[in-house]
Amino acid sequence: MKKNQSTRLTKQHKKSHGVVGIFGKEAIQHDADVSKNSHIVKELLEREFPMLTFRYRKEISKKEINAYLQKIDKYFGQTLFVENASIRPDGGIIEVKDDNDNWRVVVVSEAKHQGKDIENIRKGELVGKNKDQDIMAAGNAIERAYKNISEIANFMLLEPYFPYILFLEGSNFLTHDITIERPDGRKVTLTYNAGNLNRLDRLTASNYGMPINTNLCENKFVSSNGLNVMLQATSIYTQESGERWNSKDMIEIMMEVARTSLKMIGKDIFKQITEFNKK
Repeated sequence: MKKNQSTRLTKQHKKSHGVVGIFGKEAIQHDADVSKNSHIVKELLEREFPMLTFRYRKEISKKEINAYLQKIDKYFGQTLFVENASIRPDGGIIEVKDDNDNWRVVVVSEAKHQGKDIENIRKGELVGKNKDQDIMAAGNAIERAYKNISEIANFMLLEPYFPYILFLEGSNFLTHDITIERPDGRKVTLTYNAGNLNRLDRLTASNYGMPINTNLCENKFVSSNGLNVMLQATSIYTQESGERWNSKDMIEIMMEVARTSLKMIGKDIFKQITEFNKK
């Protein structure tokens, strides 16, 4: 997007002094429910960009994804075994209507909690088969996130951006060692890079090993044998201490990614912005 377009898109945000300025402190609860936060983000976007029309939906059907792929190439999108199959990211999907009345994805969010070691240690609860361990070996449930990521990537195959955010919390996603004290005074250290505890490496395939806690919404391009390849990377955010996310932090991240999406499709919403500014 050209500089003047970017300026127009961010004008309202600067006046409002950020999320709290737009929405009010009383509405920003420390309830890290990504679905509730998505509805807040939609309202914030409507206030920040009143010239644009946004919508929220819980799911996208496989039929719709296949129909999009069919428009790209008739060989794509042919396989569907369950007629009502759909994907439902935890935070749903926020979209904006462009100048051609097409809905474009702005933010997709998912929140996953895995690893209750911090909570268990603080409560003094031992785990394991014989209830004699401080730490429970990590599971693999988080890997289910890849399905939704892949489907949204299919749905946005030709877009120059990928606004998928994965919020992680829990003891399986630490980025440094932490020490927790039990009620009896004994201290337990969780080693962040222990193979039986950390599961971050099982998710970084979705962002090509790029930095976490980073907005990767704008697609990357790499060259190989004279060909340019576009990479869609998930923006992975984790609570480095294993604590729970709070709504304010999640909303700030979602808004940042949403603004990046709008900048990336700036030429396709330019007419609405221009007409609004003439009023």
